[in-house]
Amino acid sequence: QVQLVESGGGLVQAGGSLRLSCAASGSIFSINFMGWYRQVPGKQRELVAGITSGGIMNYADSVKGRFTISRDNAKNTVYLQMNSLKPEDTSVYYCRADFFNMVGIPADTWGQGTLVTVSS
Repeated sequence: QVQLVESGGGLVQAGGSLRLSCAASGSIFSINFMGWYRQVPGKQRELVAGITSGGIMNYADSVKGRFTISRDNAKNTVYLQMNSLKPEDTSVYYCRADFFNMVGIPADTWGQGTLVTVSS
């Protein structure tokens, strides 16, 4: 079983910064992709930023230039540095990982979500 534990959410004023962390643990052989998604009530979950094991990153247009994703492969951890936050960034942020388990079976899993609230 694989678990993702997120941390770093909270309340911040517009223009401020937060850093989210997501650590994977369990029966993991390798992690291919780790990403951050967000979802507000009534809307679909959307990809905010993702990063492959080789360091290839992609971002939603709405966060380019403000958010930075990074990962520590040795710690199976992904980070999301969020700067210049806007009220429209308010959401529950979820971490996701695509991985191979110890017997070589591909799978994906989600974290429980962490709330980010940006006040105007």
